[in-house]
Amino acid sequence: MADRQDPFATFFDMQAEAMREMFGRFAPATDDNDSDTGGTLPQADMAQWTETAEQLRTMWLDFANERLASGADIANPLDPQQWMLMTQGWARATPFDPAQAQTMMQEGIELWQGVLGTMLGGGNDESDAAGLPRQDRRFSDPAWRAHPAYVLLHQTYLMLADWFTRAAQDVKGVPEDKKAQLRFATQSLLEAMSPDNFLATNPVVLKRTIETGGQNLVRGMQFLIADLKRGQLTHTDADAFTLGENLAATPGKVVHETPLYQLIQYAPSTDEVHAVPLIIFPPWINRFYILDLTPKKSFIKWAVDQGLTVFVVSWKSADASMADVVWDDYIRAQIDAIDHVRERLDVPAVHTIGYCVAGTTLAATLAILARRNEADKVASATFFTAQVDFEKAGELLNFVDDQQLETIAKLSPEGYLDGRYLAATFNALRGKDLIWNYVVNNYLLGEDYPAFDLLHWNGDVTNLPGQWHAAYLRDLYRDNKLVEADAMEADGTKIDLTRIKTPAYIQAGREDHIAPAESVWRATQHFAGDTTFLLAGSGHIAGVVNPPAANKYQYWTGDSGADSLEAFVAGATECPGSWWPHWLDWLEARDDAKVAAKGKRKPGGKGDKVIEDAPGRYVKTR
Repeated sequence: MADRQDPFATFFDMQAEAMREMFGRFAPATDDNDSDTGGTLPQADMAQWTETAEQLRTMWLDFANERLASGADIANPLDPQQWMLMTQGWARATPFDPAQAQTMMQEGIELWQGVLGTMLGGGNDESDAAGLPRQDRRFSDPAWRAHPAYVLLHQTYLMLADWFTRAAQDVKGVPEDKKAQLRFATQSLLEAMSPDNFLATNPVVLKRTIETGGQNLVRGMQFLIADLKRGQLTHTDADAFTLGENLAATPGKVVHETPLYQLIQYAPSTDEVHAVPLIIFPPWINRFYILDLTPKKSFIKWAVDQGLTVFVVSWKSADASMADVVWDDYIRAQIDAIDHVRERLDVPAVHTIGYCVAGTTLAATLAILARRNEADKVASATFFTAQVDFEKAGELLNFVDDQQLETIAKLSPEGYLDGRYLAATFNALRGKDLIWNYVVNNYLLGEDYPAFDLLHWNGDVTNLPGQWHAAYLRDLYRDNKLVEADAMEADGTKIDLTRIKTPAYIQAGREDHIAPAESVWRATQHFAGDTTFLLAGSGHIAGVVNPPAANKYQYWTGDSGADSLEAFVAGATECPGSWWPHWLDWLEARDDAKVAAKGKRKPGGKGDKVIEDAPGRYVKTR
């Protein structure tokens, strides 16, 4: 039954013969005196290839039959193939100029003449790699230069990729939003079609396959089937980390809980602490422990060690019970957390941090508090890679036209969006690094997954309330309503960002592709109070999670009142290393008073009723 319905089954039926032919062509010749083999693989090796091919076929058929027996479709909606189909549709919608084909052909002839002249002239040594017309780390292995065929293959691919990328950029008569979709579609297709993604055209994989007798492909098939079963691409060793032990392990207690979030207070590590406590609002599209990875990388631990009383909101991953949750609920949750900390520690105000979507929400919260004459509840607001003006919101704008929004709505039949869809979206934004790199290393080369804390967090997905997600994409990304005074309201109060006078520290990542620096910068143009803008090296994650001890990257400070990001950069001063100490100096300049770390500053002490140890239950809910 599976053979008739699944094209993969037919493919694996032919593997034994294909392997004989392939390995007979690429394997080293045996001794010339061995008349029985005549330069082909020994019979024992041929039996091994046949056995390997049968293993692959059996593994896939077992998986296919299991899926059919359970009534599940073999085609996984989270498979990269679905992204291929979507991007092909975009590409077909906008034709390229056929007149440019002649230019491409001429470039191709020149490339082939140049490469063949170099290779046939004996210039195939590894040292000649820099002399090739185009460089790409996907083809850095010497095997790609060991034979003229592979040199021509990858150089031709890179030439065509450059040509199609330019064509997508220069296409005429297309609206800018459709042109952006076309560029994204072109990039996605080109990344998928790279010759290093396929067994027959990747000399590194062929070599590994010969060396292991095809066991790399068997191991890769195991990885592939495991990922198809879980509906998500694996990036790291799933058994390498445990929450509360070697991730999210900073000591603390859950001191407050609602159906939407848990509030964690961390134990002090200093005798005195800053009088004004800090509340961190992480994005609910990810787990909060991006800010509490291993101790050396943990922003939370670092902040505690600087004498801050740190609270963190841990959002609940959505399920069917949260089908009616909307943006108002997240804004109310932020206000509730602010009020709870103020009451718990008997302080008039708190410092706040909002990361990504939680930073966008914090801006709305501040505007609402200002309109209610309650702005003094917040002493300062820090924004990690958070956007309020979405006109220049980058590649995610490719997913917010009417057709895409309609498709996304269909993915939430029970009222919540499975977090694996969002993970697939973010992976697609950097497909070369987050999809195809793993296809090659794990599915084809059969390599083990690394133990990498950041990748573990990246794969620990959260579900999103369907109503909130649809409205957020429509109202903010597509319609950009948040920057229109009173165009939106939440919890019965209209939102006007120009009412925000709370001192604001706005951090952006220079290479951020999720919240582009130019987009984040625009908050300085909408807030009415004092703003400090800082541009950090790297992107959406590494630009934030950059501990001082790592001595990595850099950051730029300058005129936060400049007319544009370009003007800011032109007059900025580059500083080496982490920007965290700069932020702490800014925070202490607002209020440097300190108090003894006693009473409820130490959660779970005598007479202090708490719920459970950090990191709590919600972060572990799948």
